[in-house]
Amino acid sequence: MTPETPSSPVAHLTVHTPLMPAILTWEIYLKDQGRSPHTIKAFMGDLNLLASFLPPDRTLGSITTQDLNHFLQWLEKGRGIPCSPKSLARRITSIKAFFRWLQRSGVLLNDPALRVIQQSVISPLPEVLTPEEVEAVLEVARNWRSRSKPDARPYTLVKLLLETAIKKSECLAITRNHIDPEGKEGPVLYVRYASPSNRYKERNLPLSEEWIEAYQEYLAQYQPADQIFPWSPRRLEYILEDLSEAAGLAKHLSFDMCRWTSALMDWKNGMEGDQIRQKLGVSKIQWREISMKLRQLAEQES
Repeated sequence: MTPETPSSPVAHLTVHTPLMPAILTWEIYLKDQGRSPHTIKAFMGDLNLLASFLPPDRTLGSITTQDLNHFLQWLEKGRGIPCSPKSLARRITSIKAFFRWLQRSGVLLNDPALRVIQQSVISPLPEVLTPEEVEAVLEVARNWRSRSKPDARPYTLVKLLLETAIKKSECLAITRNHIDPEGKEGPVLYVRYASPSNRYKERNLPLSEEWIEAYQEYLAQYQPADQIFPWSPRRLEYILEDLSEAAGLAKHLSFDMCRWTSALMDWKNGMEGDQIRQKLGVSKIQWREISMKLRQLAEQES
C-alpha cells in the first residue's frame, strides 16, 4: 500500500507521535472519507477508551499487541462496567481499523492489532411477520384507502417496505425522481446515496403495478414537493405501529421487521442468495450472517 501523500492528514504522524493526536487525525480522515457520524462517534469512543487505558506518553511505535490484549481484558474484567460481547467485538473492530490505517499509511511498519483475535458475535434472530400477518397488515392498509376520508399513506409505506426491503434511512431519502413508474422493465425505485463511500449500496429495485396505483393515490392526497415521506422517522414508525395494532398483531411492526420479512419472503420463494444480497445492499461479509439467519427463520416456519 502506498503511503499517504504529504498533503494528507496523516503526513505529520510518526512512530514517535502520542496516541491521542493520531486518534484526532483519524477522525479527520474518517470525515473526509464520508463515513457516517454514528460510525465516527463509535470509533472515537472506542479509541478514547484505549487512550485512557494506556500511559499518556505512550507513542504509536511503542504500542504492542500485548498492550492491546491487556486493554481488552480490562474492558471485560477490570473496568467495572459491563462490556457485552457485541460491544467488545465492535471495540476490537475499531482498534483493528485504526492500526490498519496507520500501517497502510506508512506511519507504522508493523500493525500491532493484526494478531488481536477478532470476536464475532451473532445477534439474536430478528422478529418477522408470518404470511398471514403480512396479509392482515396489507388488508388493513387497503381498507384505509377506501374509508370515508381515504388515506393511501399507510399502504404506500408498508407495501413499499415489504416489496423492496429498504432501510429506514433509505426510505426517508427517497425523492420523487427516485421512482420511475414507467421504467423499461417495469416500475422501479432507484436507491441512491450522496456519499461516495456508500455508492456500493446503490441499486435499482422493481416495484409492482399495485404499489404504483397506491402511490399515485398518495401523491394526489399529500402532494409531497420532493421527499416522498416528508415526516420524522418517529411519525412513520407510528404509522407502522398503528397498522399492526389495527391488524390485531401482538408484534410491533417496524422498518427492520419489514426489511427482514421481505428478505425472508424472497428466500422462501427461491430467489438466488446473491440477488437477495444485492437487493438488501449489503456486502458479502455482511451477507454471511444474514443468510444464516434467513436459513434459520425459514426452517422455523417450515
